[in-house]
Amino acid sequence: MENIIQIQNLNFEFSRDKPILKNINLSVPKGSIFGFLGANGAGKSTTMKMLIGNIPDESGAIRIFDKKLSELYPEGFQKIGSLIDSAAFYDHLSGWENLLIISRLRNLPESECERVLHLVDLWESRDMKMKRYSLGMKQRLSIAMTLLGKPELLILDEPVNGLDPNGMLEMRELLIKLNREEGVTIFISSHLLQEIEKMITHLAIISHGEIRFTGSIKDLNELYRYDHIRIGLHHASEFISQIPETYSPKIIDSSTIEITAESKENIASLIKKLVLSDAEIFEIKNSAGLEDWFMEITKN
Repeated sequence: MENIIQIQNLNFEFSRDKPILKNINLSVPKGSIFGFLGANGAGKSTTMKMLIGNIPDESGAIRIFDKKLSELYPEGFQKIGSLIDSAAFYDHLSGWENLLIISRLRNLPESECERVLHLVDLWESRDMKMKRYSLGMKQRLSIAMTLLGKPELLILDEPVNGLDPNGMLEMRELLIKLNREEGVTIFISSHLLQEIEKMITHLAIISHGEIRFTGSIKDLNELYRYDHIRIGLHHASEFISQIPETYSPKIIDSSTIEITAESKENIASLIKKLVLSDAEIFEIKNSAGLEDWFMEITKN
């Protein structure tokens, strides 16, 4: 599989006794929505600023489109759209006028402004002054700015931060649409795990400047598929004592017990034991999500 971004043994520090990034290795496949996940201060923004050249990559550890950043920029900006921190607007101008300024600076035709406004569903609001735009509309216009020139890669730092639930939904649907219909590879950072889980195909989890996991969602499912297994049964408290400690059993509510198992055979063995003890089991499911996995991966 072709990788749009390749990072090998990336280290960075602002001072010798305070390393920010420690031996970062990750690959971002072409056509993916790649989630770069971590708590605030984990090293996400520093990594992303290095990707777009705001912080120099003096070791040459980063390759984008199979080129070192020193070979890629400045011409490479034509193939990359980025949003780090918040976009700056002229509040007294309209959304259309703000886009027009950027397109003229980049020698792009006005038709590009029209194209990206339709993509982010702001065409009908193009003549509205920026000071009247909601936060969600401003975020979508920010994405429109990154889409000028038809980039192949978007690098987005916390694009859903501060949005209300409806704004998050709109942003998620927009990014999925760009990925599926326009073929744009998206590298997106976030600490809002429940939201980001709904759109990503691949991910890396960073904690204290170190990568704790990297791979596809499928890889993560395989790794943690037998954690957080929930068994629905009547009168759960009557059966908790019959489950060996190796399963780490705990009562969730009056009709649910959660266990951890090493394999499907372990689960089958336990279910057989419970059934033979007259347990009335009505549900077995894996309740873990990205938030549970994140906590498990970064707890140490």
